[in-house]
Amino acid sequence: MDPLHDLTVGDLLREHRRNLPDRLAVAGDGRRLTFPELDARVNRLAHALRDRGLAPGQRLAWLAQNSFRYLEALLAAAKLGASFCPLNWRQSPDELGFALADAAPALVLWQEEEIGGAVRRARERSAAGVPWVQLDGEGPGAYEALLAAAATGDFELAVDPEAPLLHMYTAGFGGRPSGALLSHRAILAQSLVLAHVCQVSCEDVYLSAGPLFHMGNFMFLMAYFLYGAGNVLVRRNDAHEICRAIEAERCTAAYLVGPQLQQIAEANQGGRYDLSSLRASRGSPEWMKMVSPGESPWLRDPGGYGQTETMGMVTYSALGGAHLGAHGRPSPLLQVRIVDEEGRELPPGEVGEIAVRGPTVMNGYFARPEENALRQRGGWHHTKDLGRREADGSISFVGPKLRMLKSAAENIYPVEVERCLESHPAVAECAVIGVPDPTWVQSVKAIVRLAPGRSASAAELIEHCRARIASYKKPRSVEFVDALPRRGFAIDYDALDARFGGGGYPGGSTRST
Repeated sequence: MDPLHDLTVGDLLREHRRNLPDRLAVAGDGRRLTFPELDARVNRLAHALRDRGLAPGQRLAWLAQNSFRYLEALLAAAKLGASFCPLNWRQSPDELGFALADAAPALVLWQEEEIGGAVRRARERSAAGVPWVQLDGEGPGAYEALLAAAATGDFELAVDPEAPLLHMYTAGFGGRPSGALLSHRAILAQSLVLAHVCQVSCEDVYLSAGPLFHMGNFMFLMAYFLYGAGNVLVRRNDAHEICRAIEAERCTAAYLVGPQLQQIAEANQGGRYDLSSLRASRGSPEWMKMVSPGESPWLRDPGGYGQTETMGMVTYSALGGAHLGAHGRPSPLLQVRIVDEEGRELPPGEVGEIAVRGPTVMNGYFARPEENALRQRGGWHHTKDLGRREADGSISFVGPKLRMLKSAAENIYPVEVERCLESHPAVAECAVIGVPDPTWVQSVKAIVRLAPGRSASAAELIEHCRARIASYKKPRSVEFVDALPRRGFAIDYDALDARFGGGGYPGGSTRST
């Protein structure tokens, strides 16, 4: 470590406390904190967590919806040299139990309201003996009581900026999720570039209305925090609460996906709320009458290509002016190559795997040495995504090497749904495809061959999945067949797409493999 030249996420808060003493740092759950107030609470939390056994290099799990306390916990972990692991509260108890066991946290922060039942069942499935602190509890041992009793003052531990701060689970390649480890440096580097294309300043106020166990929302929160902008967090997707937050805090930016825009427009019929502070890129005429048109490069040309393992964006549509590539040009902090199976760079126009290196790339997956060796071979992060460099040097993402579906902002890997379906005693084999959906991008369709002499209805199989995996992953429809088409031994997903209306896969490809 080099204290003279190093900078960590915890150091950002220390500087904001001095530099922006009167500005809003975070709001939510009926609380508003300036940067000095936020820093004071983070210091207390860091002391409380350390007193309960959280040490450098260990993991702090967050099993709750959005809250201003999310930012407190992240920053306390940053000051302690620990990793912050936000878990997907929408998952089933079995899925959460797996993540808790896999991450092996030293301490868990959890929420009772709305999700307490699933959280407690997940706790039963994970290792015992780890302290759990209730965020919305009262009395001794609850979050606020711990802060009130904790020591004050910033002990300023020496933290390596290359150490992982974020432990974020990705959708499971091969049906098993993995925790990508992102360092302080990766977070700061990505935030700097994203803030540039969004033209962020300390005058901005960012609204987190989407889940913070996803990189899509997290990377924006950190880009705005980097510049000392205010961060407003609403618990979950509630159109009226989002409108109230925008109006009350004069939010200038938010991470909103298509269905949310429609829900907000419906909630604000008749101009019930003043949303004019929000700068937006595009939407229906009704939506654009409610907000202000945005002029930043990001809002003029949003999007690009990225993944959790690269702390979000690899390429930006907003960089480099006009481009042939559908997903813009690489971040100025990254190198990108399109390579064949042997890692050799392919010429423009040829499709191969996207490989990346630079400061925003993850340290690796937690406790996945074999996968890390495969993904980081040759000194490059191999994304398992297919892409093409165009003649002008820009990049087009073609699709995942493994099949993936997209439902709103959620990635769904068919192999996970297929394994769940095949755990039903009546299912001999199945295949899952994506069907274009005007609201959610794609909906999940299962094609099932039943075992001889067994029976099951579509509703029964859908409920079987809903009870075992996150609800958004379950099939919305089921088709029964006598046999699945094959190419050799492999299921022919293209034939299934053609027969059952599959399509709309990420990257614009009509092919599912």
